[in-house]
Amino acid sequence: MHMFSERLQAKNLVPVSGSNRQRDLCTFCTVSLDQEEVFRTKVFDKSLSPFYGEDFYFEIPRPFQCLSFYVHVCVCLFSGKVSIRKEDLCKYSGKEHWFSLQPVDPNSEVQGKVHLEMRLNELITENGSMCQQLLVRIIECQGLPLISGQNCDSYATVSLVGPARSDQKKTKVKKKTTLDCLPVVHRYLLQPKGNGNKSKSDDLGSLRLKLTYIEDTVLPSTCYTSLCNLLLKSPDVKPISASAAHILGDICRERYEAILPMVRLLLHNNRFVPFVSAVAALELENTQEANTIFRGNTLATRCIDDMMKIVGKNYLTVTLKSVIDEICDSNKTCEIDPIKLKEGDNVEVNKENLQGYVQKVFSSITQSSSSCPPLMCDVFRSLRQLASKRFPGDPHVQYSAVSSFVFLRFFAVAVLSPHSFQLRSHHPDPEISRTLTLISKTIQTLGSWGSLSKNVFFYREVQKRAQGKKRIGKKNFKKRWLRVTNRELSYHKHRGKEALCIIDVKNIRAVEKLDESAFNRKNMFQVVHAEKPLYVQAGNCVEASEWMEVLSQVSRCNEGRLATFHPSNYGGGAWQCCKNPSDSAPGCKPCTATMLANLQLDIDCDRETERVFSLLSSNDSKLQNMEDACASLAVYQGPQREQEEYSKFTIQEPKETFRTLKQLRNIMEELQKQHNIRSDPTAQYGSLDNPIVGKTS
Repeated sequence: MHMFSERLQAKNLVPVSGSNRQRDLCTFCTVSLDQEEVFRTKVFDKSLSPFYGEDFYFEIPRPFQCLSFYVHVCVCLFSGKVSIRKEDLCKYSGKEHWFSLQPVDPNSEVQGKVHLEMRLNELITENGSMCQQLLVRIIECQGLPLISGQNCDSYATVSLVGPARSDQKKTKVKKKTTLDCLPVVHRYLLQPKGNGNKSKSDDLGSLRLKLTYIEDTVLPSTCYTSLCNLLLKSPDVKPISASAAHILGDICRERYEAILPMVRLLLHNNRFVPFVSAVAALELENTQEANTIFRGNTLATRCIDDMMKIVGKNYLTVTLKSVIDEICDSNKTCEIDPIKLKEGDNVEVNKENLQGYVQKVFSSITQSSSSCPPLMCDVFRSLRQLASKRFPGDPHVQYSAVSSFVFLRFFAVAVLSPHSFQLRSHHPDPEISRTLTLISKTIQTLGSWGSLSKNVFFYREVQKRAQGKKRIGKKNFKKRWLRVTNRELSYHKHRGKEALCIIDVKNIRAVEKLDESAFNRKNMFQVVHAEKPLYVQAGNCVEASEWMEVLSQVSRCNEGRLATFHPSNYGGGAWQCCKNPSDSAPGCKPCTATMLANLQLDIDCDRETERVFSLLSSNDSKLQNMEDACASLAVYQGPQREQEEYSKFTIQEPKETFRTLKQLRNIMEELQKQHNIRSDPTAQYGSLDNPIVGKTS
């Protein structure tokens, strides 16, 4: 089951009475499955008709009864809600509606949990009598609409009810922090306060929603074999526009979420890189200016966007989370727009704050190369090669092609909306959001080809053996500073000084360990390139592993990589490992595999293929139009009289495209038959028509 919502907007919300509340007026909206919050909008200040303007898409992982939208006004109080029962969602799916807000029942709608520490003390009063005092410390609040600067007391009065005893009464507890350690610890459900507003449901305001609700029935795996195989064959189809995956993207251009199941299937089966490379090459054929490369919302950019969100989650966390947390928690002002400065703000101090944050974010990005997932590296390397081939006269285009994704579509977006990438649990407050916006814009500007072209992965002191020396001895090993970027490997006598030797990364053919017996030294590895191997001794085993990983990563897609290598050196007229007398003899040991490692993605291929089938079925009329266009273009060889009608499709080879379309239609017909059989109440469960195997979602 999938849910997609957009165009969230409220109007005519009812403010809460009281001057203090009016001064703190703010609104936001939360989305809940039954009583579990799954999404939250940002906070709007001083507006009773906010346009939230946020889209959200999520898969529903469990059974539910209601999808609810709660509108919060004045920090902790509800203006109202919209609740739609599961069976009614189909009525509103794909359409835009204004819903009247309904009152929230404070006695039945639990809004979260509180983690309490409690202790009961005995005290002597002034008149000498004994009394008991319950001390409570609130450790943590979960599931509450917390806003920066507000505490738990603003949201709920906690009622603690213990075991039934004649001398025990229901106790209203307020937050107290007089003790650091309390012996009784428990978690309690919270009952929200009533806001005292007994208004009728027709005067609480309205909420505009556009919902898309999709529920798929997943058939047995054997039913999807043909469609899955046809999609996975897409990278091999010539031209790529005639492939099933490209056709799906062509007919679903207006639906952004349509690409996701296809991307997941390709990733799971290690077919993503060849497919997106072919699609990117097709896009570049129609790109006339180098400065507009990969700037549009095309099939290639949409596929890479989805891939980065799936594959790059941990990469983002490792690279940005600590610095994002620092920015959000330190709460330094970074406003530099004179119009938006507050009274008492110092623009020079703000500028220094902003520069400091930008430097930390940008440094975290540029120093994260070794953490970048191999699949992302493979995609970006392919884009660089394609861009250089398309614009051979522009030496910088290979970097702008990558920066358009790395900075504009990945890091800058994550900085701007950290909650969307699980870097923060909720929307930051307006002032922090403004700071993140300024940082994001600056990162986009800095993310130019120059920044990428000078990206240094490693720069460390190592022991290097003089190249070409045949004698073994200590004098042949020198301390050097080894430096690697995404373009070159070099070594230097002193750090930052002129390079003694530069090796083009494109010429690296293998990076492998070297046997300790070769030079009686530990932690050695070799870089095999166009000339003699470069033998390097790292400071320790960890550094040796890191060097080999980085060098293998930047050279993994080079042409002419070796299949075998010599694990020892050549000396005494023969290779010491295999005793072959020829110094040009092929290696005697297989090279370490450079194939893409298993991503370990939790992907249900049957479910994703069913989603593709549903998308194709819902666009059956477009498939028919595409078939008609292919038939017309294949028969009529004159001027394109119907170009305007068919321009929405990419048809390079009409006959090949028509053949794929026919295959798709045949597979879809068979799948639809299987769905009809399983939905037929007369088909006996367990019969040949309706076997027991299968699964639903």
